[in-house]
Amino acid sequence: QDGPQRKKRKSEVGEVDKQLDILAIGTAVGSILLYSTVKGELQSKLDGGHDSRVNCVRWHQDNCCLYSCSDDKHIVEWNTQTCKVKCKWKGDTSSVSCLCISPDGKMLLSAGRTIKLWDLETKEVYRHFTGHASSVSSLMFTTVKPMNESKPFDGITGLYFLSGAIHDRLLSVWYIRSDRKEKNAVMSFTVTDEPTFVDLTVSEVKEEPVKLAVVCRDGQLHLFEHILNGYCKKPLTSNCTIQIATPGNDGDSTPKPVPILAAAFCTDKQSLLLVYGNTLQPIIEKVSLNTSESHICLVRDIQKVLSLKTDAALTKVKTPVVNSDTKVLVPGIPGHSTAVKTPASGKEKKKNKRKPGETEESIEERLGALDIDVSKVKTPGGLPQTDSFAVLLVQGLESNDAEILNKVLNTRKENIVKNTVARMPIHAVIPLLHELTKRLQGNPYSASVMVRWLKSVFTLHASYLSTLPDLIPQLGMLYQLMESRVKTLQKLSRLHGRLFILVTQVAASQTVQDVPEVNQTAKLVYEDDSSEEEGSDDEMIADKDSDENWDEDEEKEEQSDEQDMTVEKEINGDSDLEPENESEEE
Repeated sequence: QDGPQRKKRKSEVGEVDKQLDILAIGTAVGSILLYSTVKGELQSKLDGGHDSRVNCVRWHQDNCCLYSCSDDKHIVEWNTQTCKVKCKWKGDTSSVSCLCISPDGKMLLSAGRTIKLWDLETKEVYRHFTGHASSVSSLMFTTVKPMNESKPFDGITGLYFLSGAIHDRLLSVWYIRSDRKEKNAVMSFTVTDEPTFVDLTVSEVKEEPVKLAVVCRDGQLHLFEHILNGYCKKPLTSNCTIQIATPGNDGDSTPKPVPILAAAFCTDKQSLLLVYGNTLQPIIEKVSLNTSESHICLVRDIQKVLSLKTDAALTKVKTPVVNSDTKVLVPGIPGHSTAVKTPASGKEKKKNKRKPGETEESIEERLGALDIDVSKVKTPGGLPQTDSFAVLLVQGLESNDAEILNKVLNTRKENIVKNTVARMPIHAVIPLLHELTKRLQGNPYSASVMVRWLKSVFTLHASYLSTLPDLIPQLGMLYQLMESRVKTLQKLSRLHGRLFILVTQVAASQTVQDVPEVNQTAKLVYEDDSSEEEGSDDEMIADKDSDENWDEDEEKEEQSDEQDMTVEKEINGDSDLEPENESEEE
């Protein structure tokens, strides 16, 4: 330390100590739990940052900040003292799977499939890297200082970092250049399977090689030693591979492999901590490095070190001894009063084969033997009851099955419709209304059936519908549909009235024309000899009668013409004329 030491206050020392023992745990629901390892209890919970699964959590080395990334594409900077979000920004177009903070604490690496280097002050992207084909599972810096020491160091340029991805057997090394041109990996390490755990020793001197320990999914550990000095075309293979196996002495001659779960370098950089065995109770062992051999197999007897007790499952079922005095209650239908027969010892089991002469009992006879009322089991006429209609309706609405819905909704019986709507669950009311609205817009024939269902729903479930806060948007379409249909009702009724008048008049005129003419010829004529005077008087009377008949016929024709005129005016909409015009026309 260059400057003079300043004495820390007791509160500051306490805060630093508190920070060192906190373990941050990301959860699948998006919250982060802060667990105190000293107290052995949950200290606090960070909420409100992420909406989805937390993939990675990283502590900042200088202050009490915490960085987390999630499937919701965002990166969140947390203040762990206040337990609140300090900053939140979108890290990628897809989910962000891994984070890593630079050695100086001013930059942040984030990776989904592509890798981005962020400036933590401005929260802007400093560099882009191509990344991997699958989502990145590990990110870490391999160097603290740049290899070229002639140029001034800005804290990030000239550093190397490492990345590994799921389903990818190559670990890539990337170089942060001053120019933005190079985006691809400068070298890669090849392993036997997908890397699950990576640890390395950071090289601080130019000549010192980077030591890398990679644990794969197949349970092997690969050790690499390489001096990072620029571009390398071929993938580098491991210097040493470590495996662990059982001795295979007692009973089993073949040794079995023991999976290595994790590995970490010790502070002296010459020995390794290996974690192997069972994930529930792992064994941790310190092993000294000897990379002169390309393959090392460590023989460890896990059974002697660790024996997990597993309770054997109880498979034996005890049958109770039934005496003649005890009464056994058998689960089943009420009224089931058959006597339970005690199993007789020494007798053979009755075979379930019929003799050739016997006939098989019908189901009705069997039910009768069980004291079950057959009439209750059978449904009258084989028709489904209203409770089954309600079940069918709910199934049809949930699965959106048109066949089931047509079968239920096309019923015309009022009592079945009412009972079905009354017995259906509350949560199915709104989906039923949407389905009815959709069907009302279709064929007018089906609309007349759907109106009955609508009436039953509104009368029986009005109290539930009135409690819904979003009822107006839910029923908006239905209301508009009914309004548009009601608007045309008045015009249609007028048209119906006029057409009715026309049709009745046409029918009346046809009946008049169809009346048969009366035969006027006299069947019997009686001639009487009379004087000429009487004859002249009769002729005069006949002439008068004919004239009067002529006048009456003319008046009738004029009246019928006037009636036709008024009907035509009513049809053409000219009936609403002023009274003066009417008198003039008359």
